[in-house]
Amino acid sequence: MINGIADFFQNLFSPVVNILGSVLLFFHQTIGAPWWLSIAMLTVVVRLLLFPLTVKQVKSMRAVQDLKPDMDRVRAQYQNNAQKQREEMTKLYQERGVNPLGGCLPILVQMPIFIGIFYVIRLFGGTPGRTEPEYPSFVDGGILWFQDLSQADPTYILPIISAVTMLGATEITLKNVDPQQRWLMRLLPVGFTVFLLSFPAGLFVYWITSNLVTLVQNYVIYNHGPGKRPAPDAKAQGNTTSTTSVSSASPNGSNGSSARDAAGGTGDAAAHAAKVAKRKRRKKKK
Repeated sequence: MINGIADFFQNLFSPVVNILGSVLLFFHQTIGAPWWLSIAMLTVVVRLLLFPLTVKQVKSMRAVQDLKPDMDRVRAQYQNNAQKQREEMTKLYQERGVNPLGGCLPILVQMPIFIGIFYVIRLFGGTPGRTEPEYPSFVDGGILWFQDLSQADPTYILPIISAVTMLGATEITLKNVDPQQRWLMRLLPVGFTVFLLSFPAGLFVYWITSNLVTLVQNYVIYNHGPGKRPAPDAKAQGNTTSTTSVSSASPNGSNGSSARDAAGGTGDAAAHAAKVAKRKRRKKKK
């Protein structure tokens, strides 16, 4: 039953499997890279091709985050009218040109590729007890402790590295996520890795490489790209600077006040001197 389902999906994703398999063979047979490195190189190429979608995803997520105050206002205003709330939300998205599902596109694109890589490894390395490897060298194409790319890692080191690298890539984005969602995002790598625990080592080579590329991309996007948030006090600091400049130039500013104080002080001294001179004249008359 399980093998029948696996064969069905292999046929369903056969176009993706054929493309990924051809690229993998190019790296191994033409360039001469070992199988494990060929998988890593294939992963880098795939992630670079998907990079524009990743940037678009971040921009879409940032746009939705910027809309949050208006969305909260709509929810509060129409909290007892779900239909009106949906209509106003849709209107708000259209007015701002925001697609709330834009952040899901890279994930939807990556899933067929991930499944395709799984079937490429299954095809090249064979299925124990069912099919022979199409390329016998693939079985011994690993490195270090995972020599057989078609078998699961018995030491579970690869799954642990996968979870750590995925968590590292996720942690960069958590500063832009609501606090109540952060722990869910942190638990996701653990759950995902447990699900993949018995998968072939070659698949983990793909996934770990993908996580490392994601980590680098997230660092660039969220520190130097569209995901970077302006400093919280930057706007306030700009307003303070403008106010200070206006106050300095204005006759009502501090410099104007100092001038008036100085003028007032000079006037008081002159009035006092006049009073003293007047008293002296009166004494002389007497």
